[in-house]
Amino acid sequence: MRVKTAARRSASSTQWLERQLNDPYVSEAKRLGYRSRAAFKLIELDDRFRFLKPGLRVVDLGAAPGGWTQVAVERVRAAAGRGRVVGIDLLAVDPIPGAVLLRGDFLDPAAPAALREALGGPADIVLSDMAAPSTGHAATDHLRVVGLAEAAFAFAREVLAPGGVFIAKVFQGGAEGELLATLKRDFAGLRHAKPPASRTESAEVYVVAQGFRGRNDA
Repeated sequence: MRVKTAARRSASSTQWLERQLNDPYVSEAKRLGYRSRAAFKLIELDDRFRFLKPGLRVVDLGAAPGGWTQVAVERVRAAAGRGRVVGIDLLAVDPIPGAVLLRGDFLDPAAPAALREALGGPADIVLSDMAAPSTGHAATDHLRVVGLAEAAFAFAREVLAPGGVFIAKVFQGGAEGELLATLKRDFAGLRHAKPPASRTESAEVYVVAQGFRGRNDA
C-alpha cells in the first residue's frame, strides 16, 4: 500500500505510516486485540524458550501500552486467578483484565517493595522491552538502551526469586559486554534472540537469562 504525500506530513512520517499499513504484525495485532505489534515479540520468545508458565508471577517494566502485559496475562493464566502479572510505567496504561498496573518509576527506591506487595511475593519473571526515545545517533541510542537494560536488571535482582527469568531488550553494538558478564554470573543460562517480529533493519536483540542464582552482593 502506498501513502500519498500530504502538505503537513514530513517524508519520514509518510514512510512510517506506509510501513505501519504494510506490516502484517500491525494488522494481526489489531485483529487479535493486542495493543502493539511488540506483543508478537514476547509470544515468539516464549514459544522458543518456554518461560511463561501458568501460575507464575510476572513483572513487566515499562509496560505501556500493554502488549507484553496482555501476553503475560494470557500465558500465566492470571485472569483465571492462577498467575499474577504486574506492569509498571511512567505513563498511564488502560486497564487489562488479570493485570495490576502501577503508574510510577521502577527506579524509585520504593518500587521493589511495591512490586512484591502487588505480586504477593517475589517475581518469577521480570520483562523489559524498554527503549529510550531515539536520538538518531546509533552509538548514543545503543548506550541508552543498554543503560535501561542494566537498570532493569538491577531492579530484577531485588525482586526475582531463585530460579527466576530476566528478559530484556538490548541493541547490538558491543557496549553491553559488562551487562552480559553479570548475567552469565548470576544466571544458569543466557541466550540471545531476535524474534521474527523484530524488524529486519532494527539492531535490537533480546537477552534471555534463565535460572537466577539469587543475590550474591559479595
